[in-house]
Amino acid sequence: MIKIKKLIALAIFSTVLLSSCRSELIIDSDSTTDGLKADSELATLMQNTSLNDGSNDNILDNANCFTVELPVTVIVNGIQVTVNSEDDYDTVEDILDESDDDDNTVEIIFPIQIRFNNHVTMQVNNQSEFNGHRGNCHGENERDDDIECLDFQYPITATIYDTVTEQTSSITVNNDKQLHDFLEDIDSDDVVSINFPISVILSDGTVVSVDSLNELETVIENSKDDCDEDDDYDYDDDDCQNCTPDQLNIILTGCTDWTVDKLELNDDDLEDNYTGFTFNFSNDGTLSVQDGSTNHSGTWSSSGTGVNIKVIINIPTLSDFNANWNLHEIEEEGNKKKVDLKQNNDDRLRFESTCN
Repeated sequence: MIKIKKLIALAIFSTVLLSSCRSELIIDSDSTTDGLKADSELATLMQNTSLNDGSNDNILDNANCFTVELPVTVIVNGIQVTVNSEDDYDTVEDILDESDDDDNTVEIIFPIQIRFNNHVTMQVNNQSEFNGHRGNCHGENERDDDIECLDFQYPITATIYDTVTEQTSSITVNNDKQLHDFLEDIDSDDVVSINFPISVILSDGTVVSVDSLNELETVIENSKDDCDEDDDYDYDDDDCQNCTPDQLNIILTGCTDWTVDKLELNDDDLEDNYTGFTFNFSNDGTLSVQDGSTNHSGTWSSSGTGVNIKVIINIPTLSDFNANWNLHEIEEEGNKKKVDLKQNNDDRLRFESTCN
């Protein structure tokens, strides 16, 4: 009888204990309603941040809603180039920059694979199909959903609680595609808990550690419009994004006997008119030009930052050079240095020097 009573007591105790555990689980699940939900603003922000940026290869496709999968072979101004990685976009740009003809062409050799913003891929077999997909994209600098001004640092681990089945699972995502697909598959009955801290990388390279959902939403909201998403087809308009006047001054004054590599004014190529001219820039803002036995004197100055650096040249006896130029690019390849200046009307001046 005593044993029976003990067994009954043990059974009652076990039932109470299980009931208590289940109650705690329900309380925990209720508390997770503060987690990431499928229809939340944060889920949308995260998904838009994980979209494939279709504009980073506009030098190839002039399309903001998809990218061309690499490797791909293209013909740039008649020169065949195999683009194996994003670094090879610079090779394409160098060929386009060297041309004196503004009718630059990039022809894609088909078939190719393209990746849409949602990371879905598709084979494209010819130019007609390609033009059809490109026609469905937003145009230059039109507002779109993808957030390009910050990136997630992977991996990110999350726990998913199904409020119907009361089952819990976990997942680790390692790239934008996996995160996008995961967020797209969250059901309305799911509550997602992200394992913090996680890190995001801002457009200026700053890495920010985030410790909560609220903090993550704030960081994305505050950063999503902090950069130029470069959704245009001007492939080289960001070449001097990190340039400074000091960098320009060191290059110009540190090298001597600059020559005119390119001078285009009002669609006329004039560089041949200045063969044999040498330009020397001084730290005091003076500029001297020598043409055989003839000397010309002038001034120069620079101001601004990044893509907005202005270079003012004034040589009274050489009016072709006198303008408020925009610094377009500083190029250094070994001993060869180039400083490329432009104006809004497509006038262009490029100096070249060979120095250490």
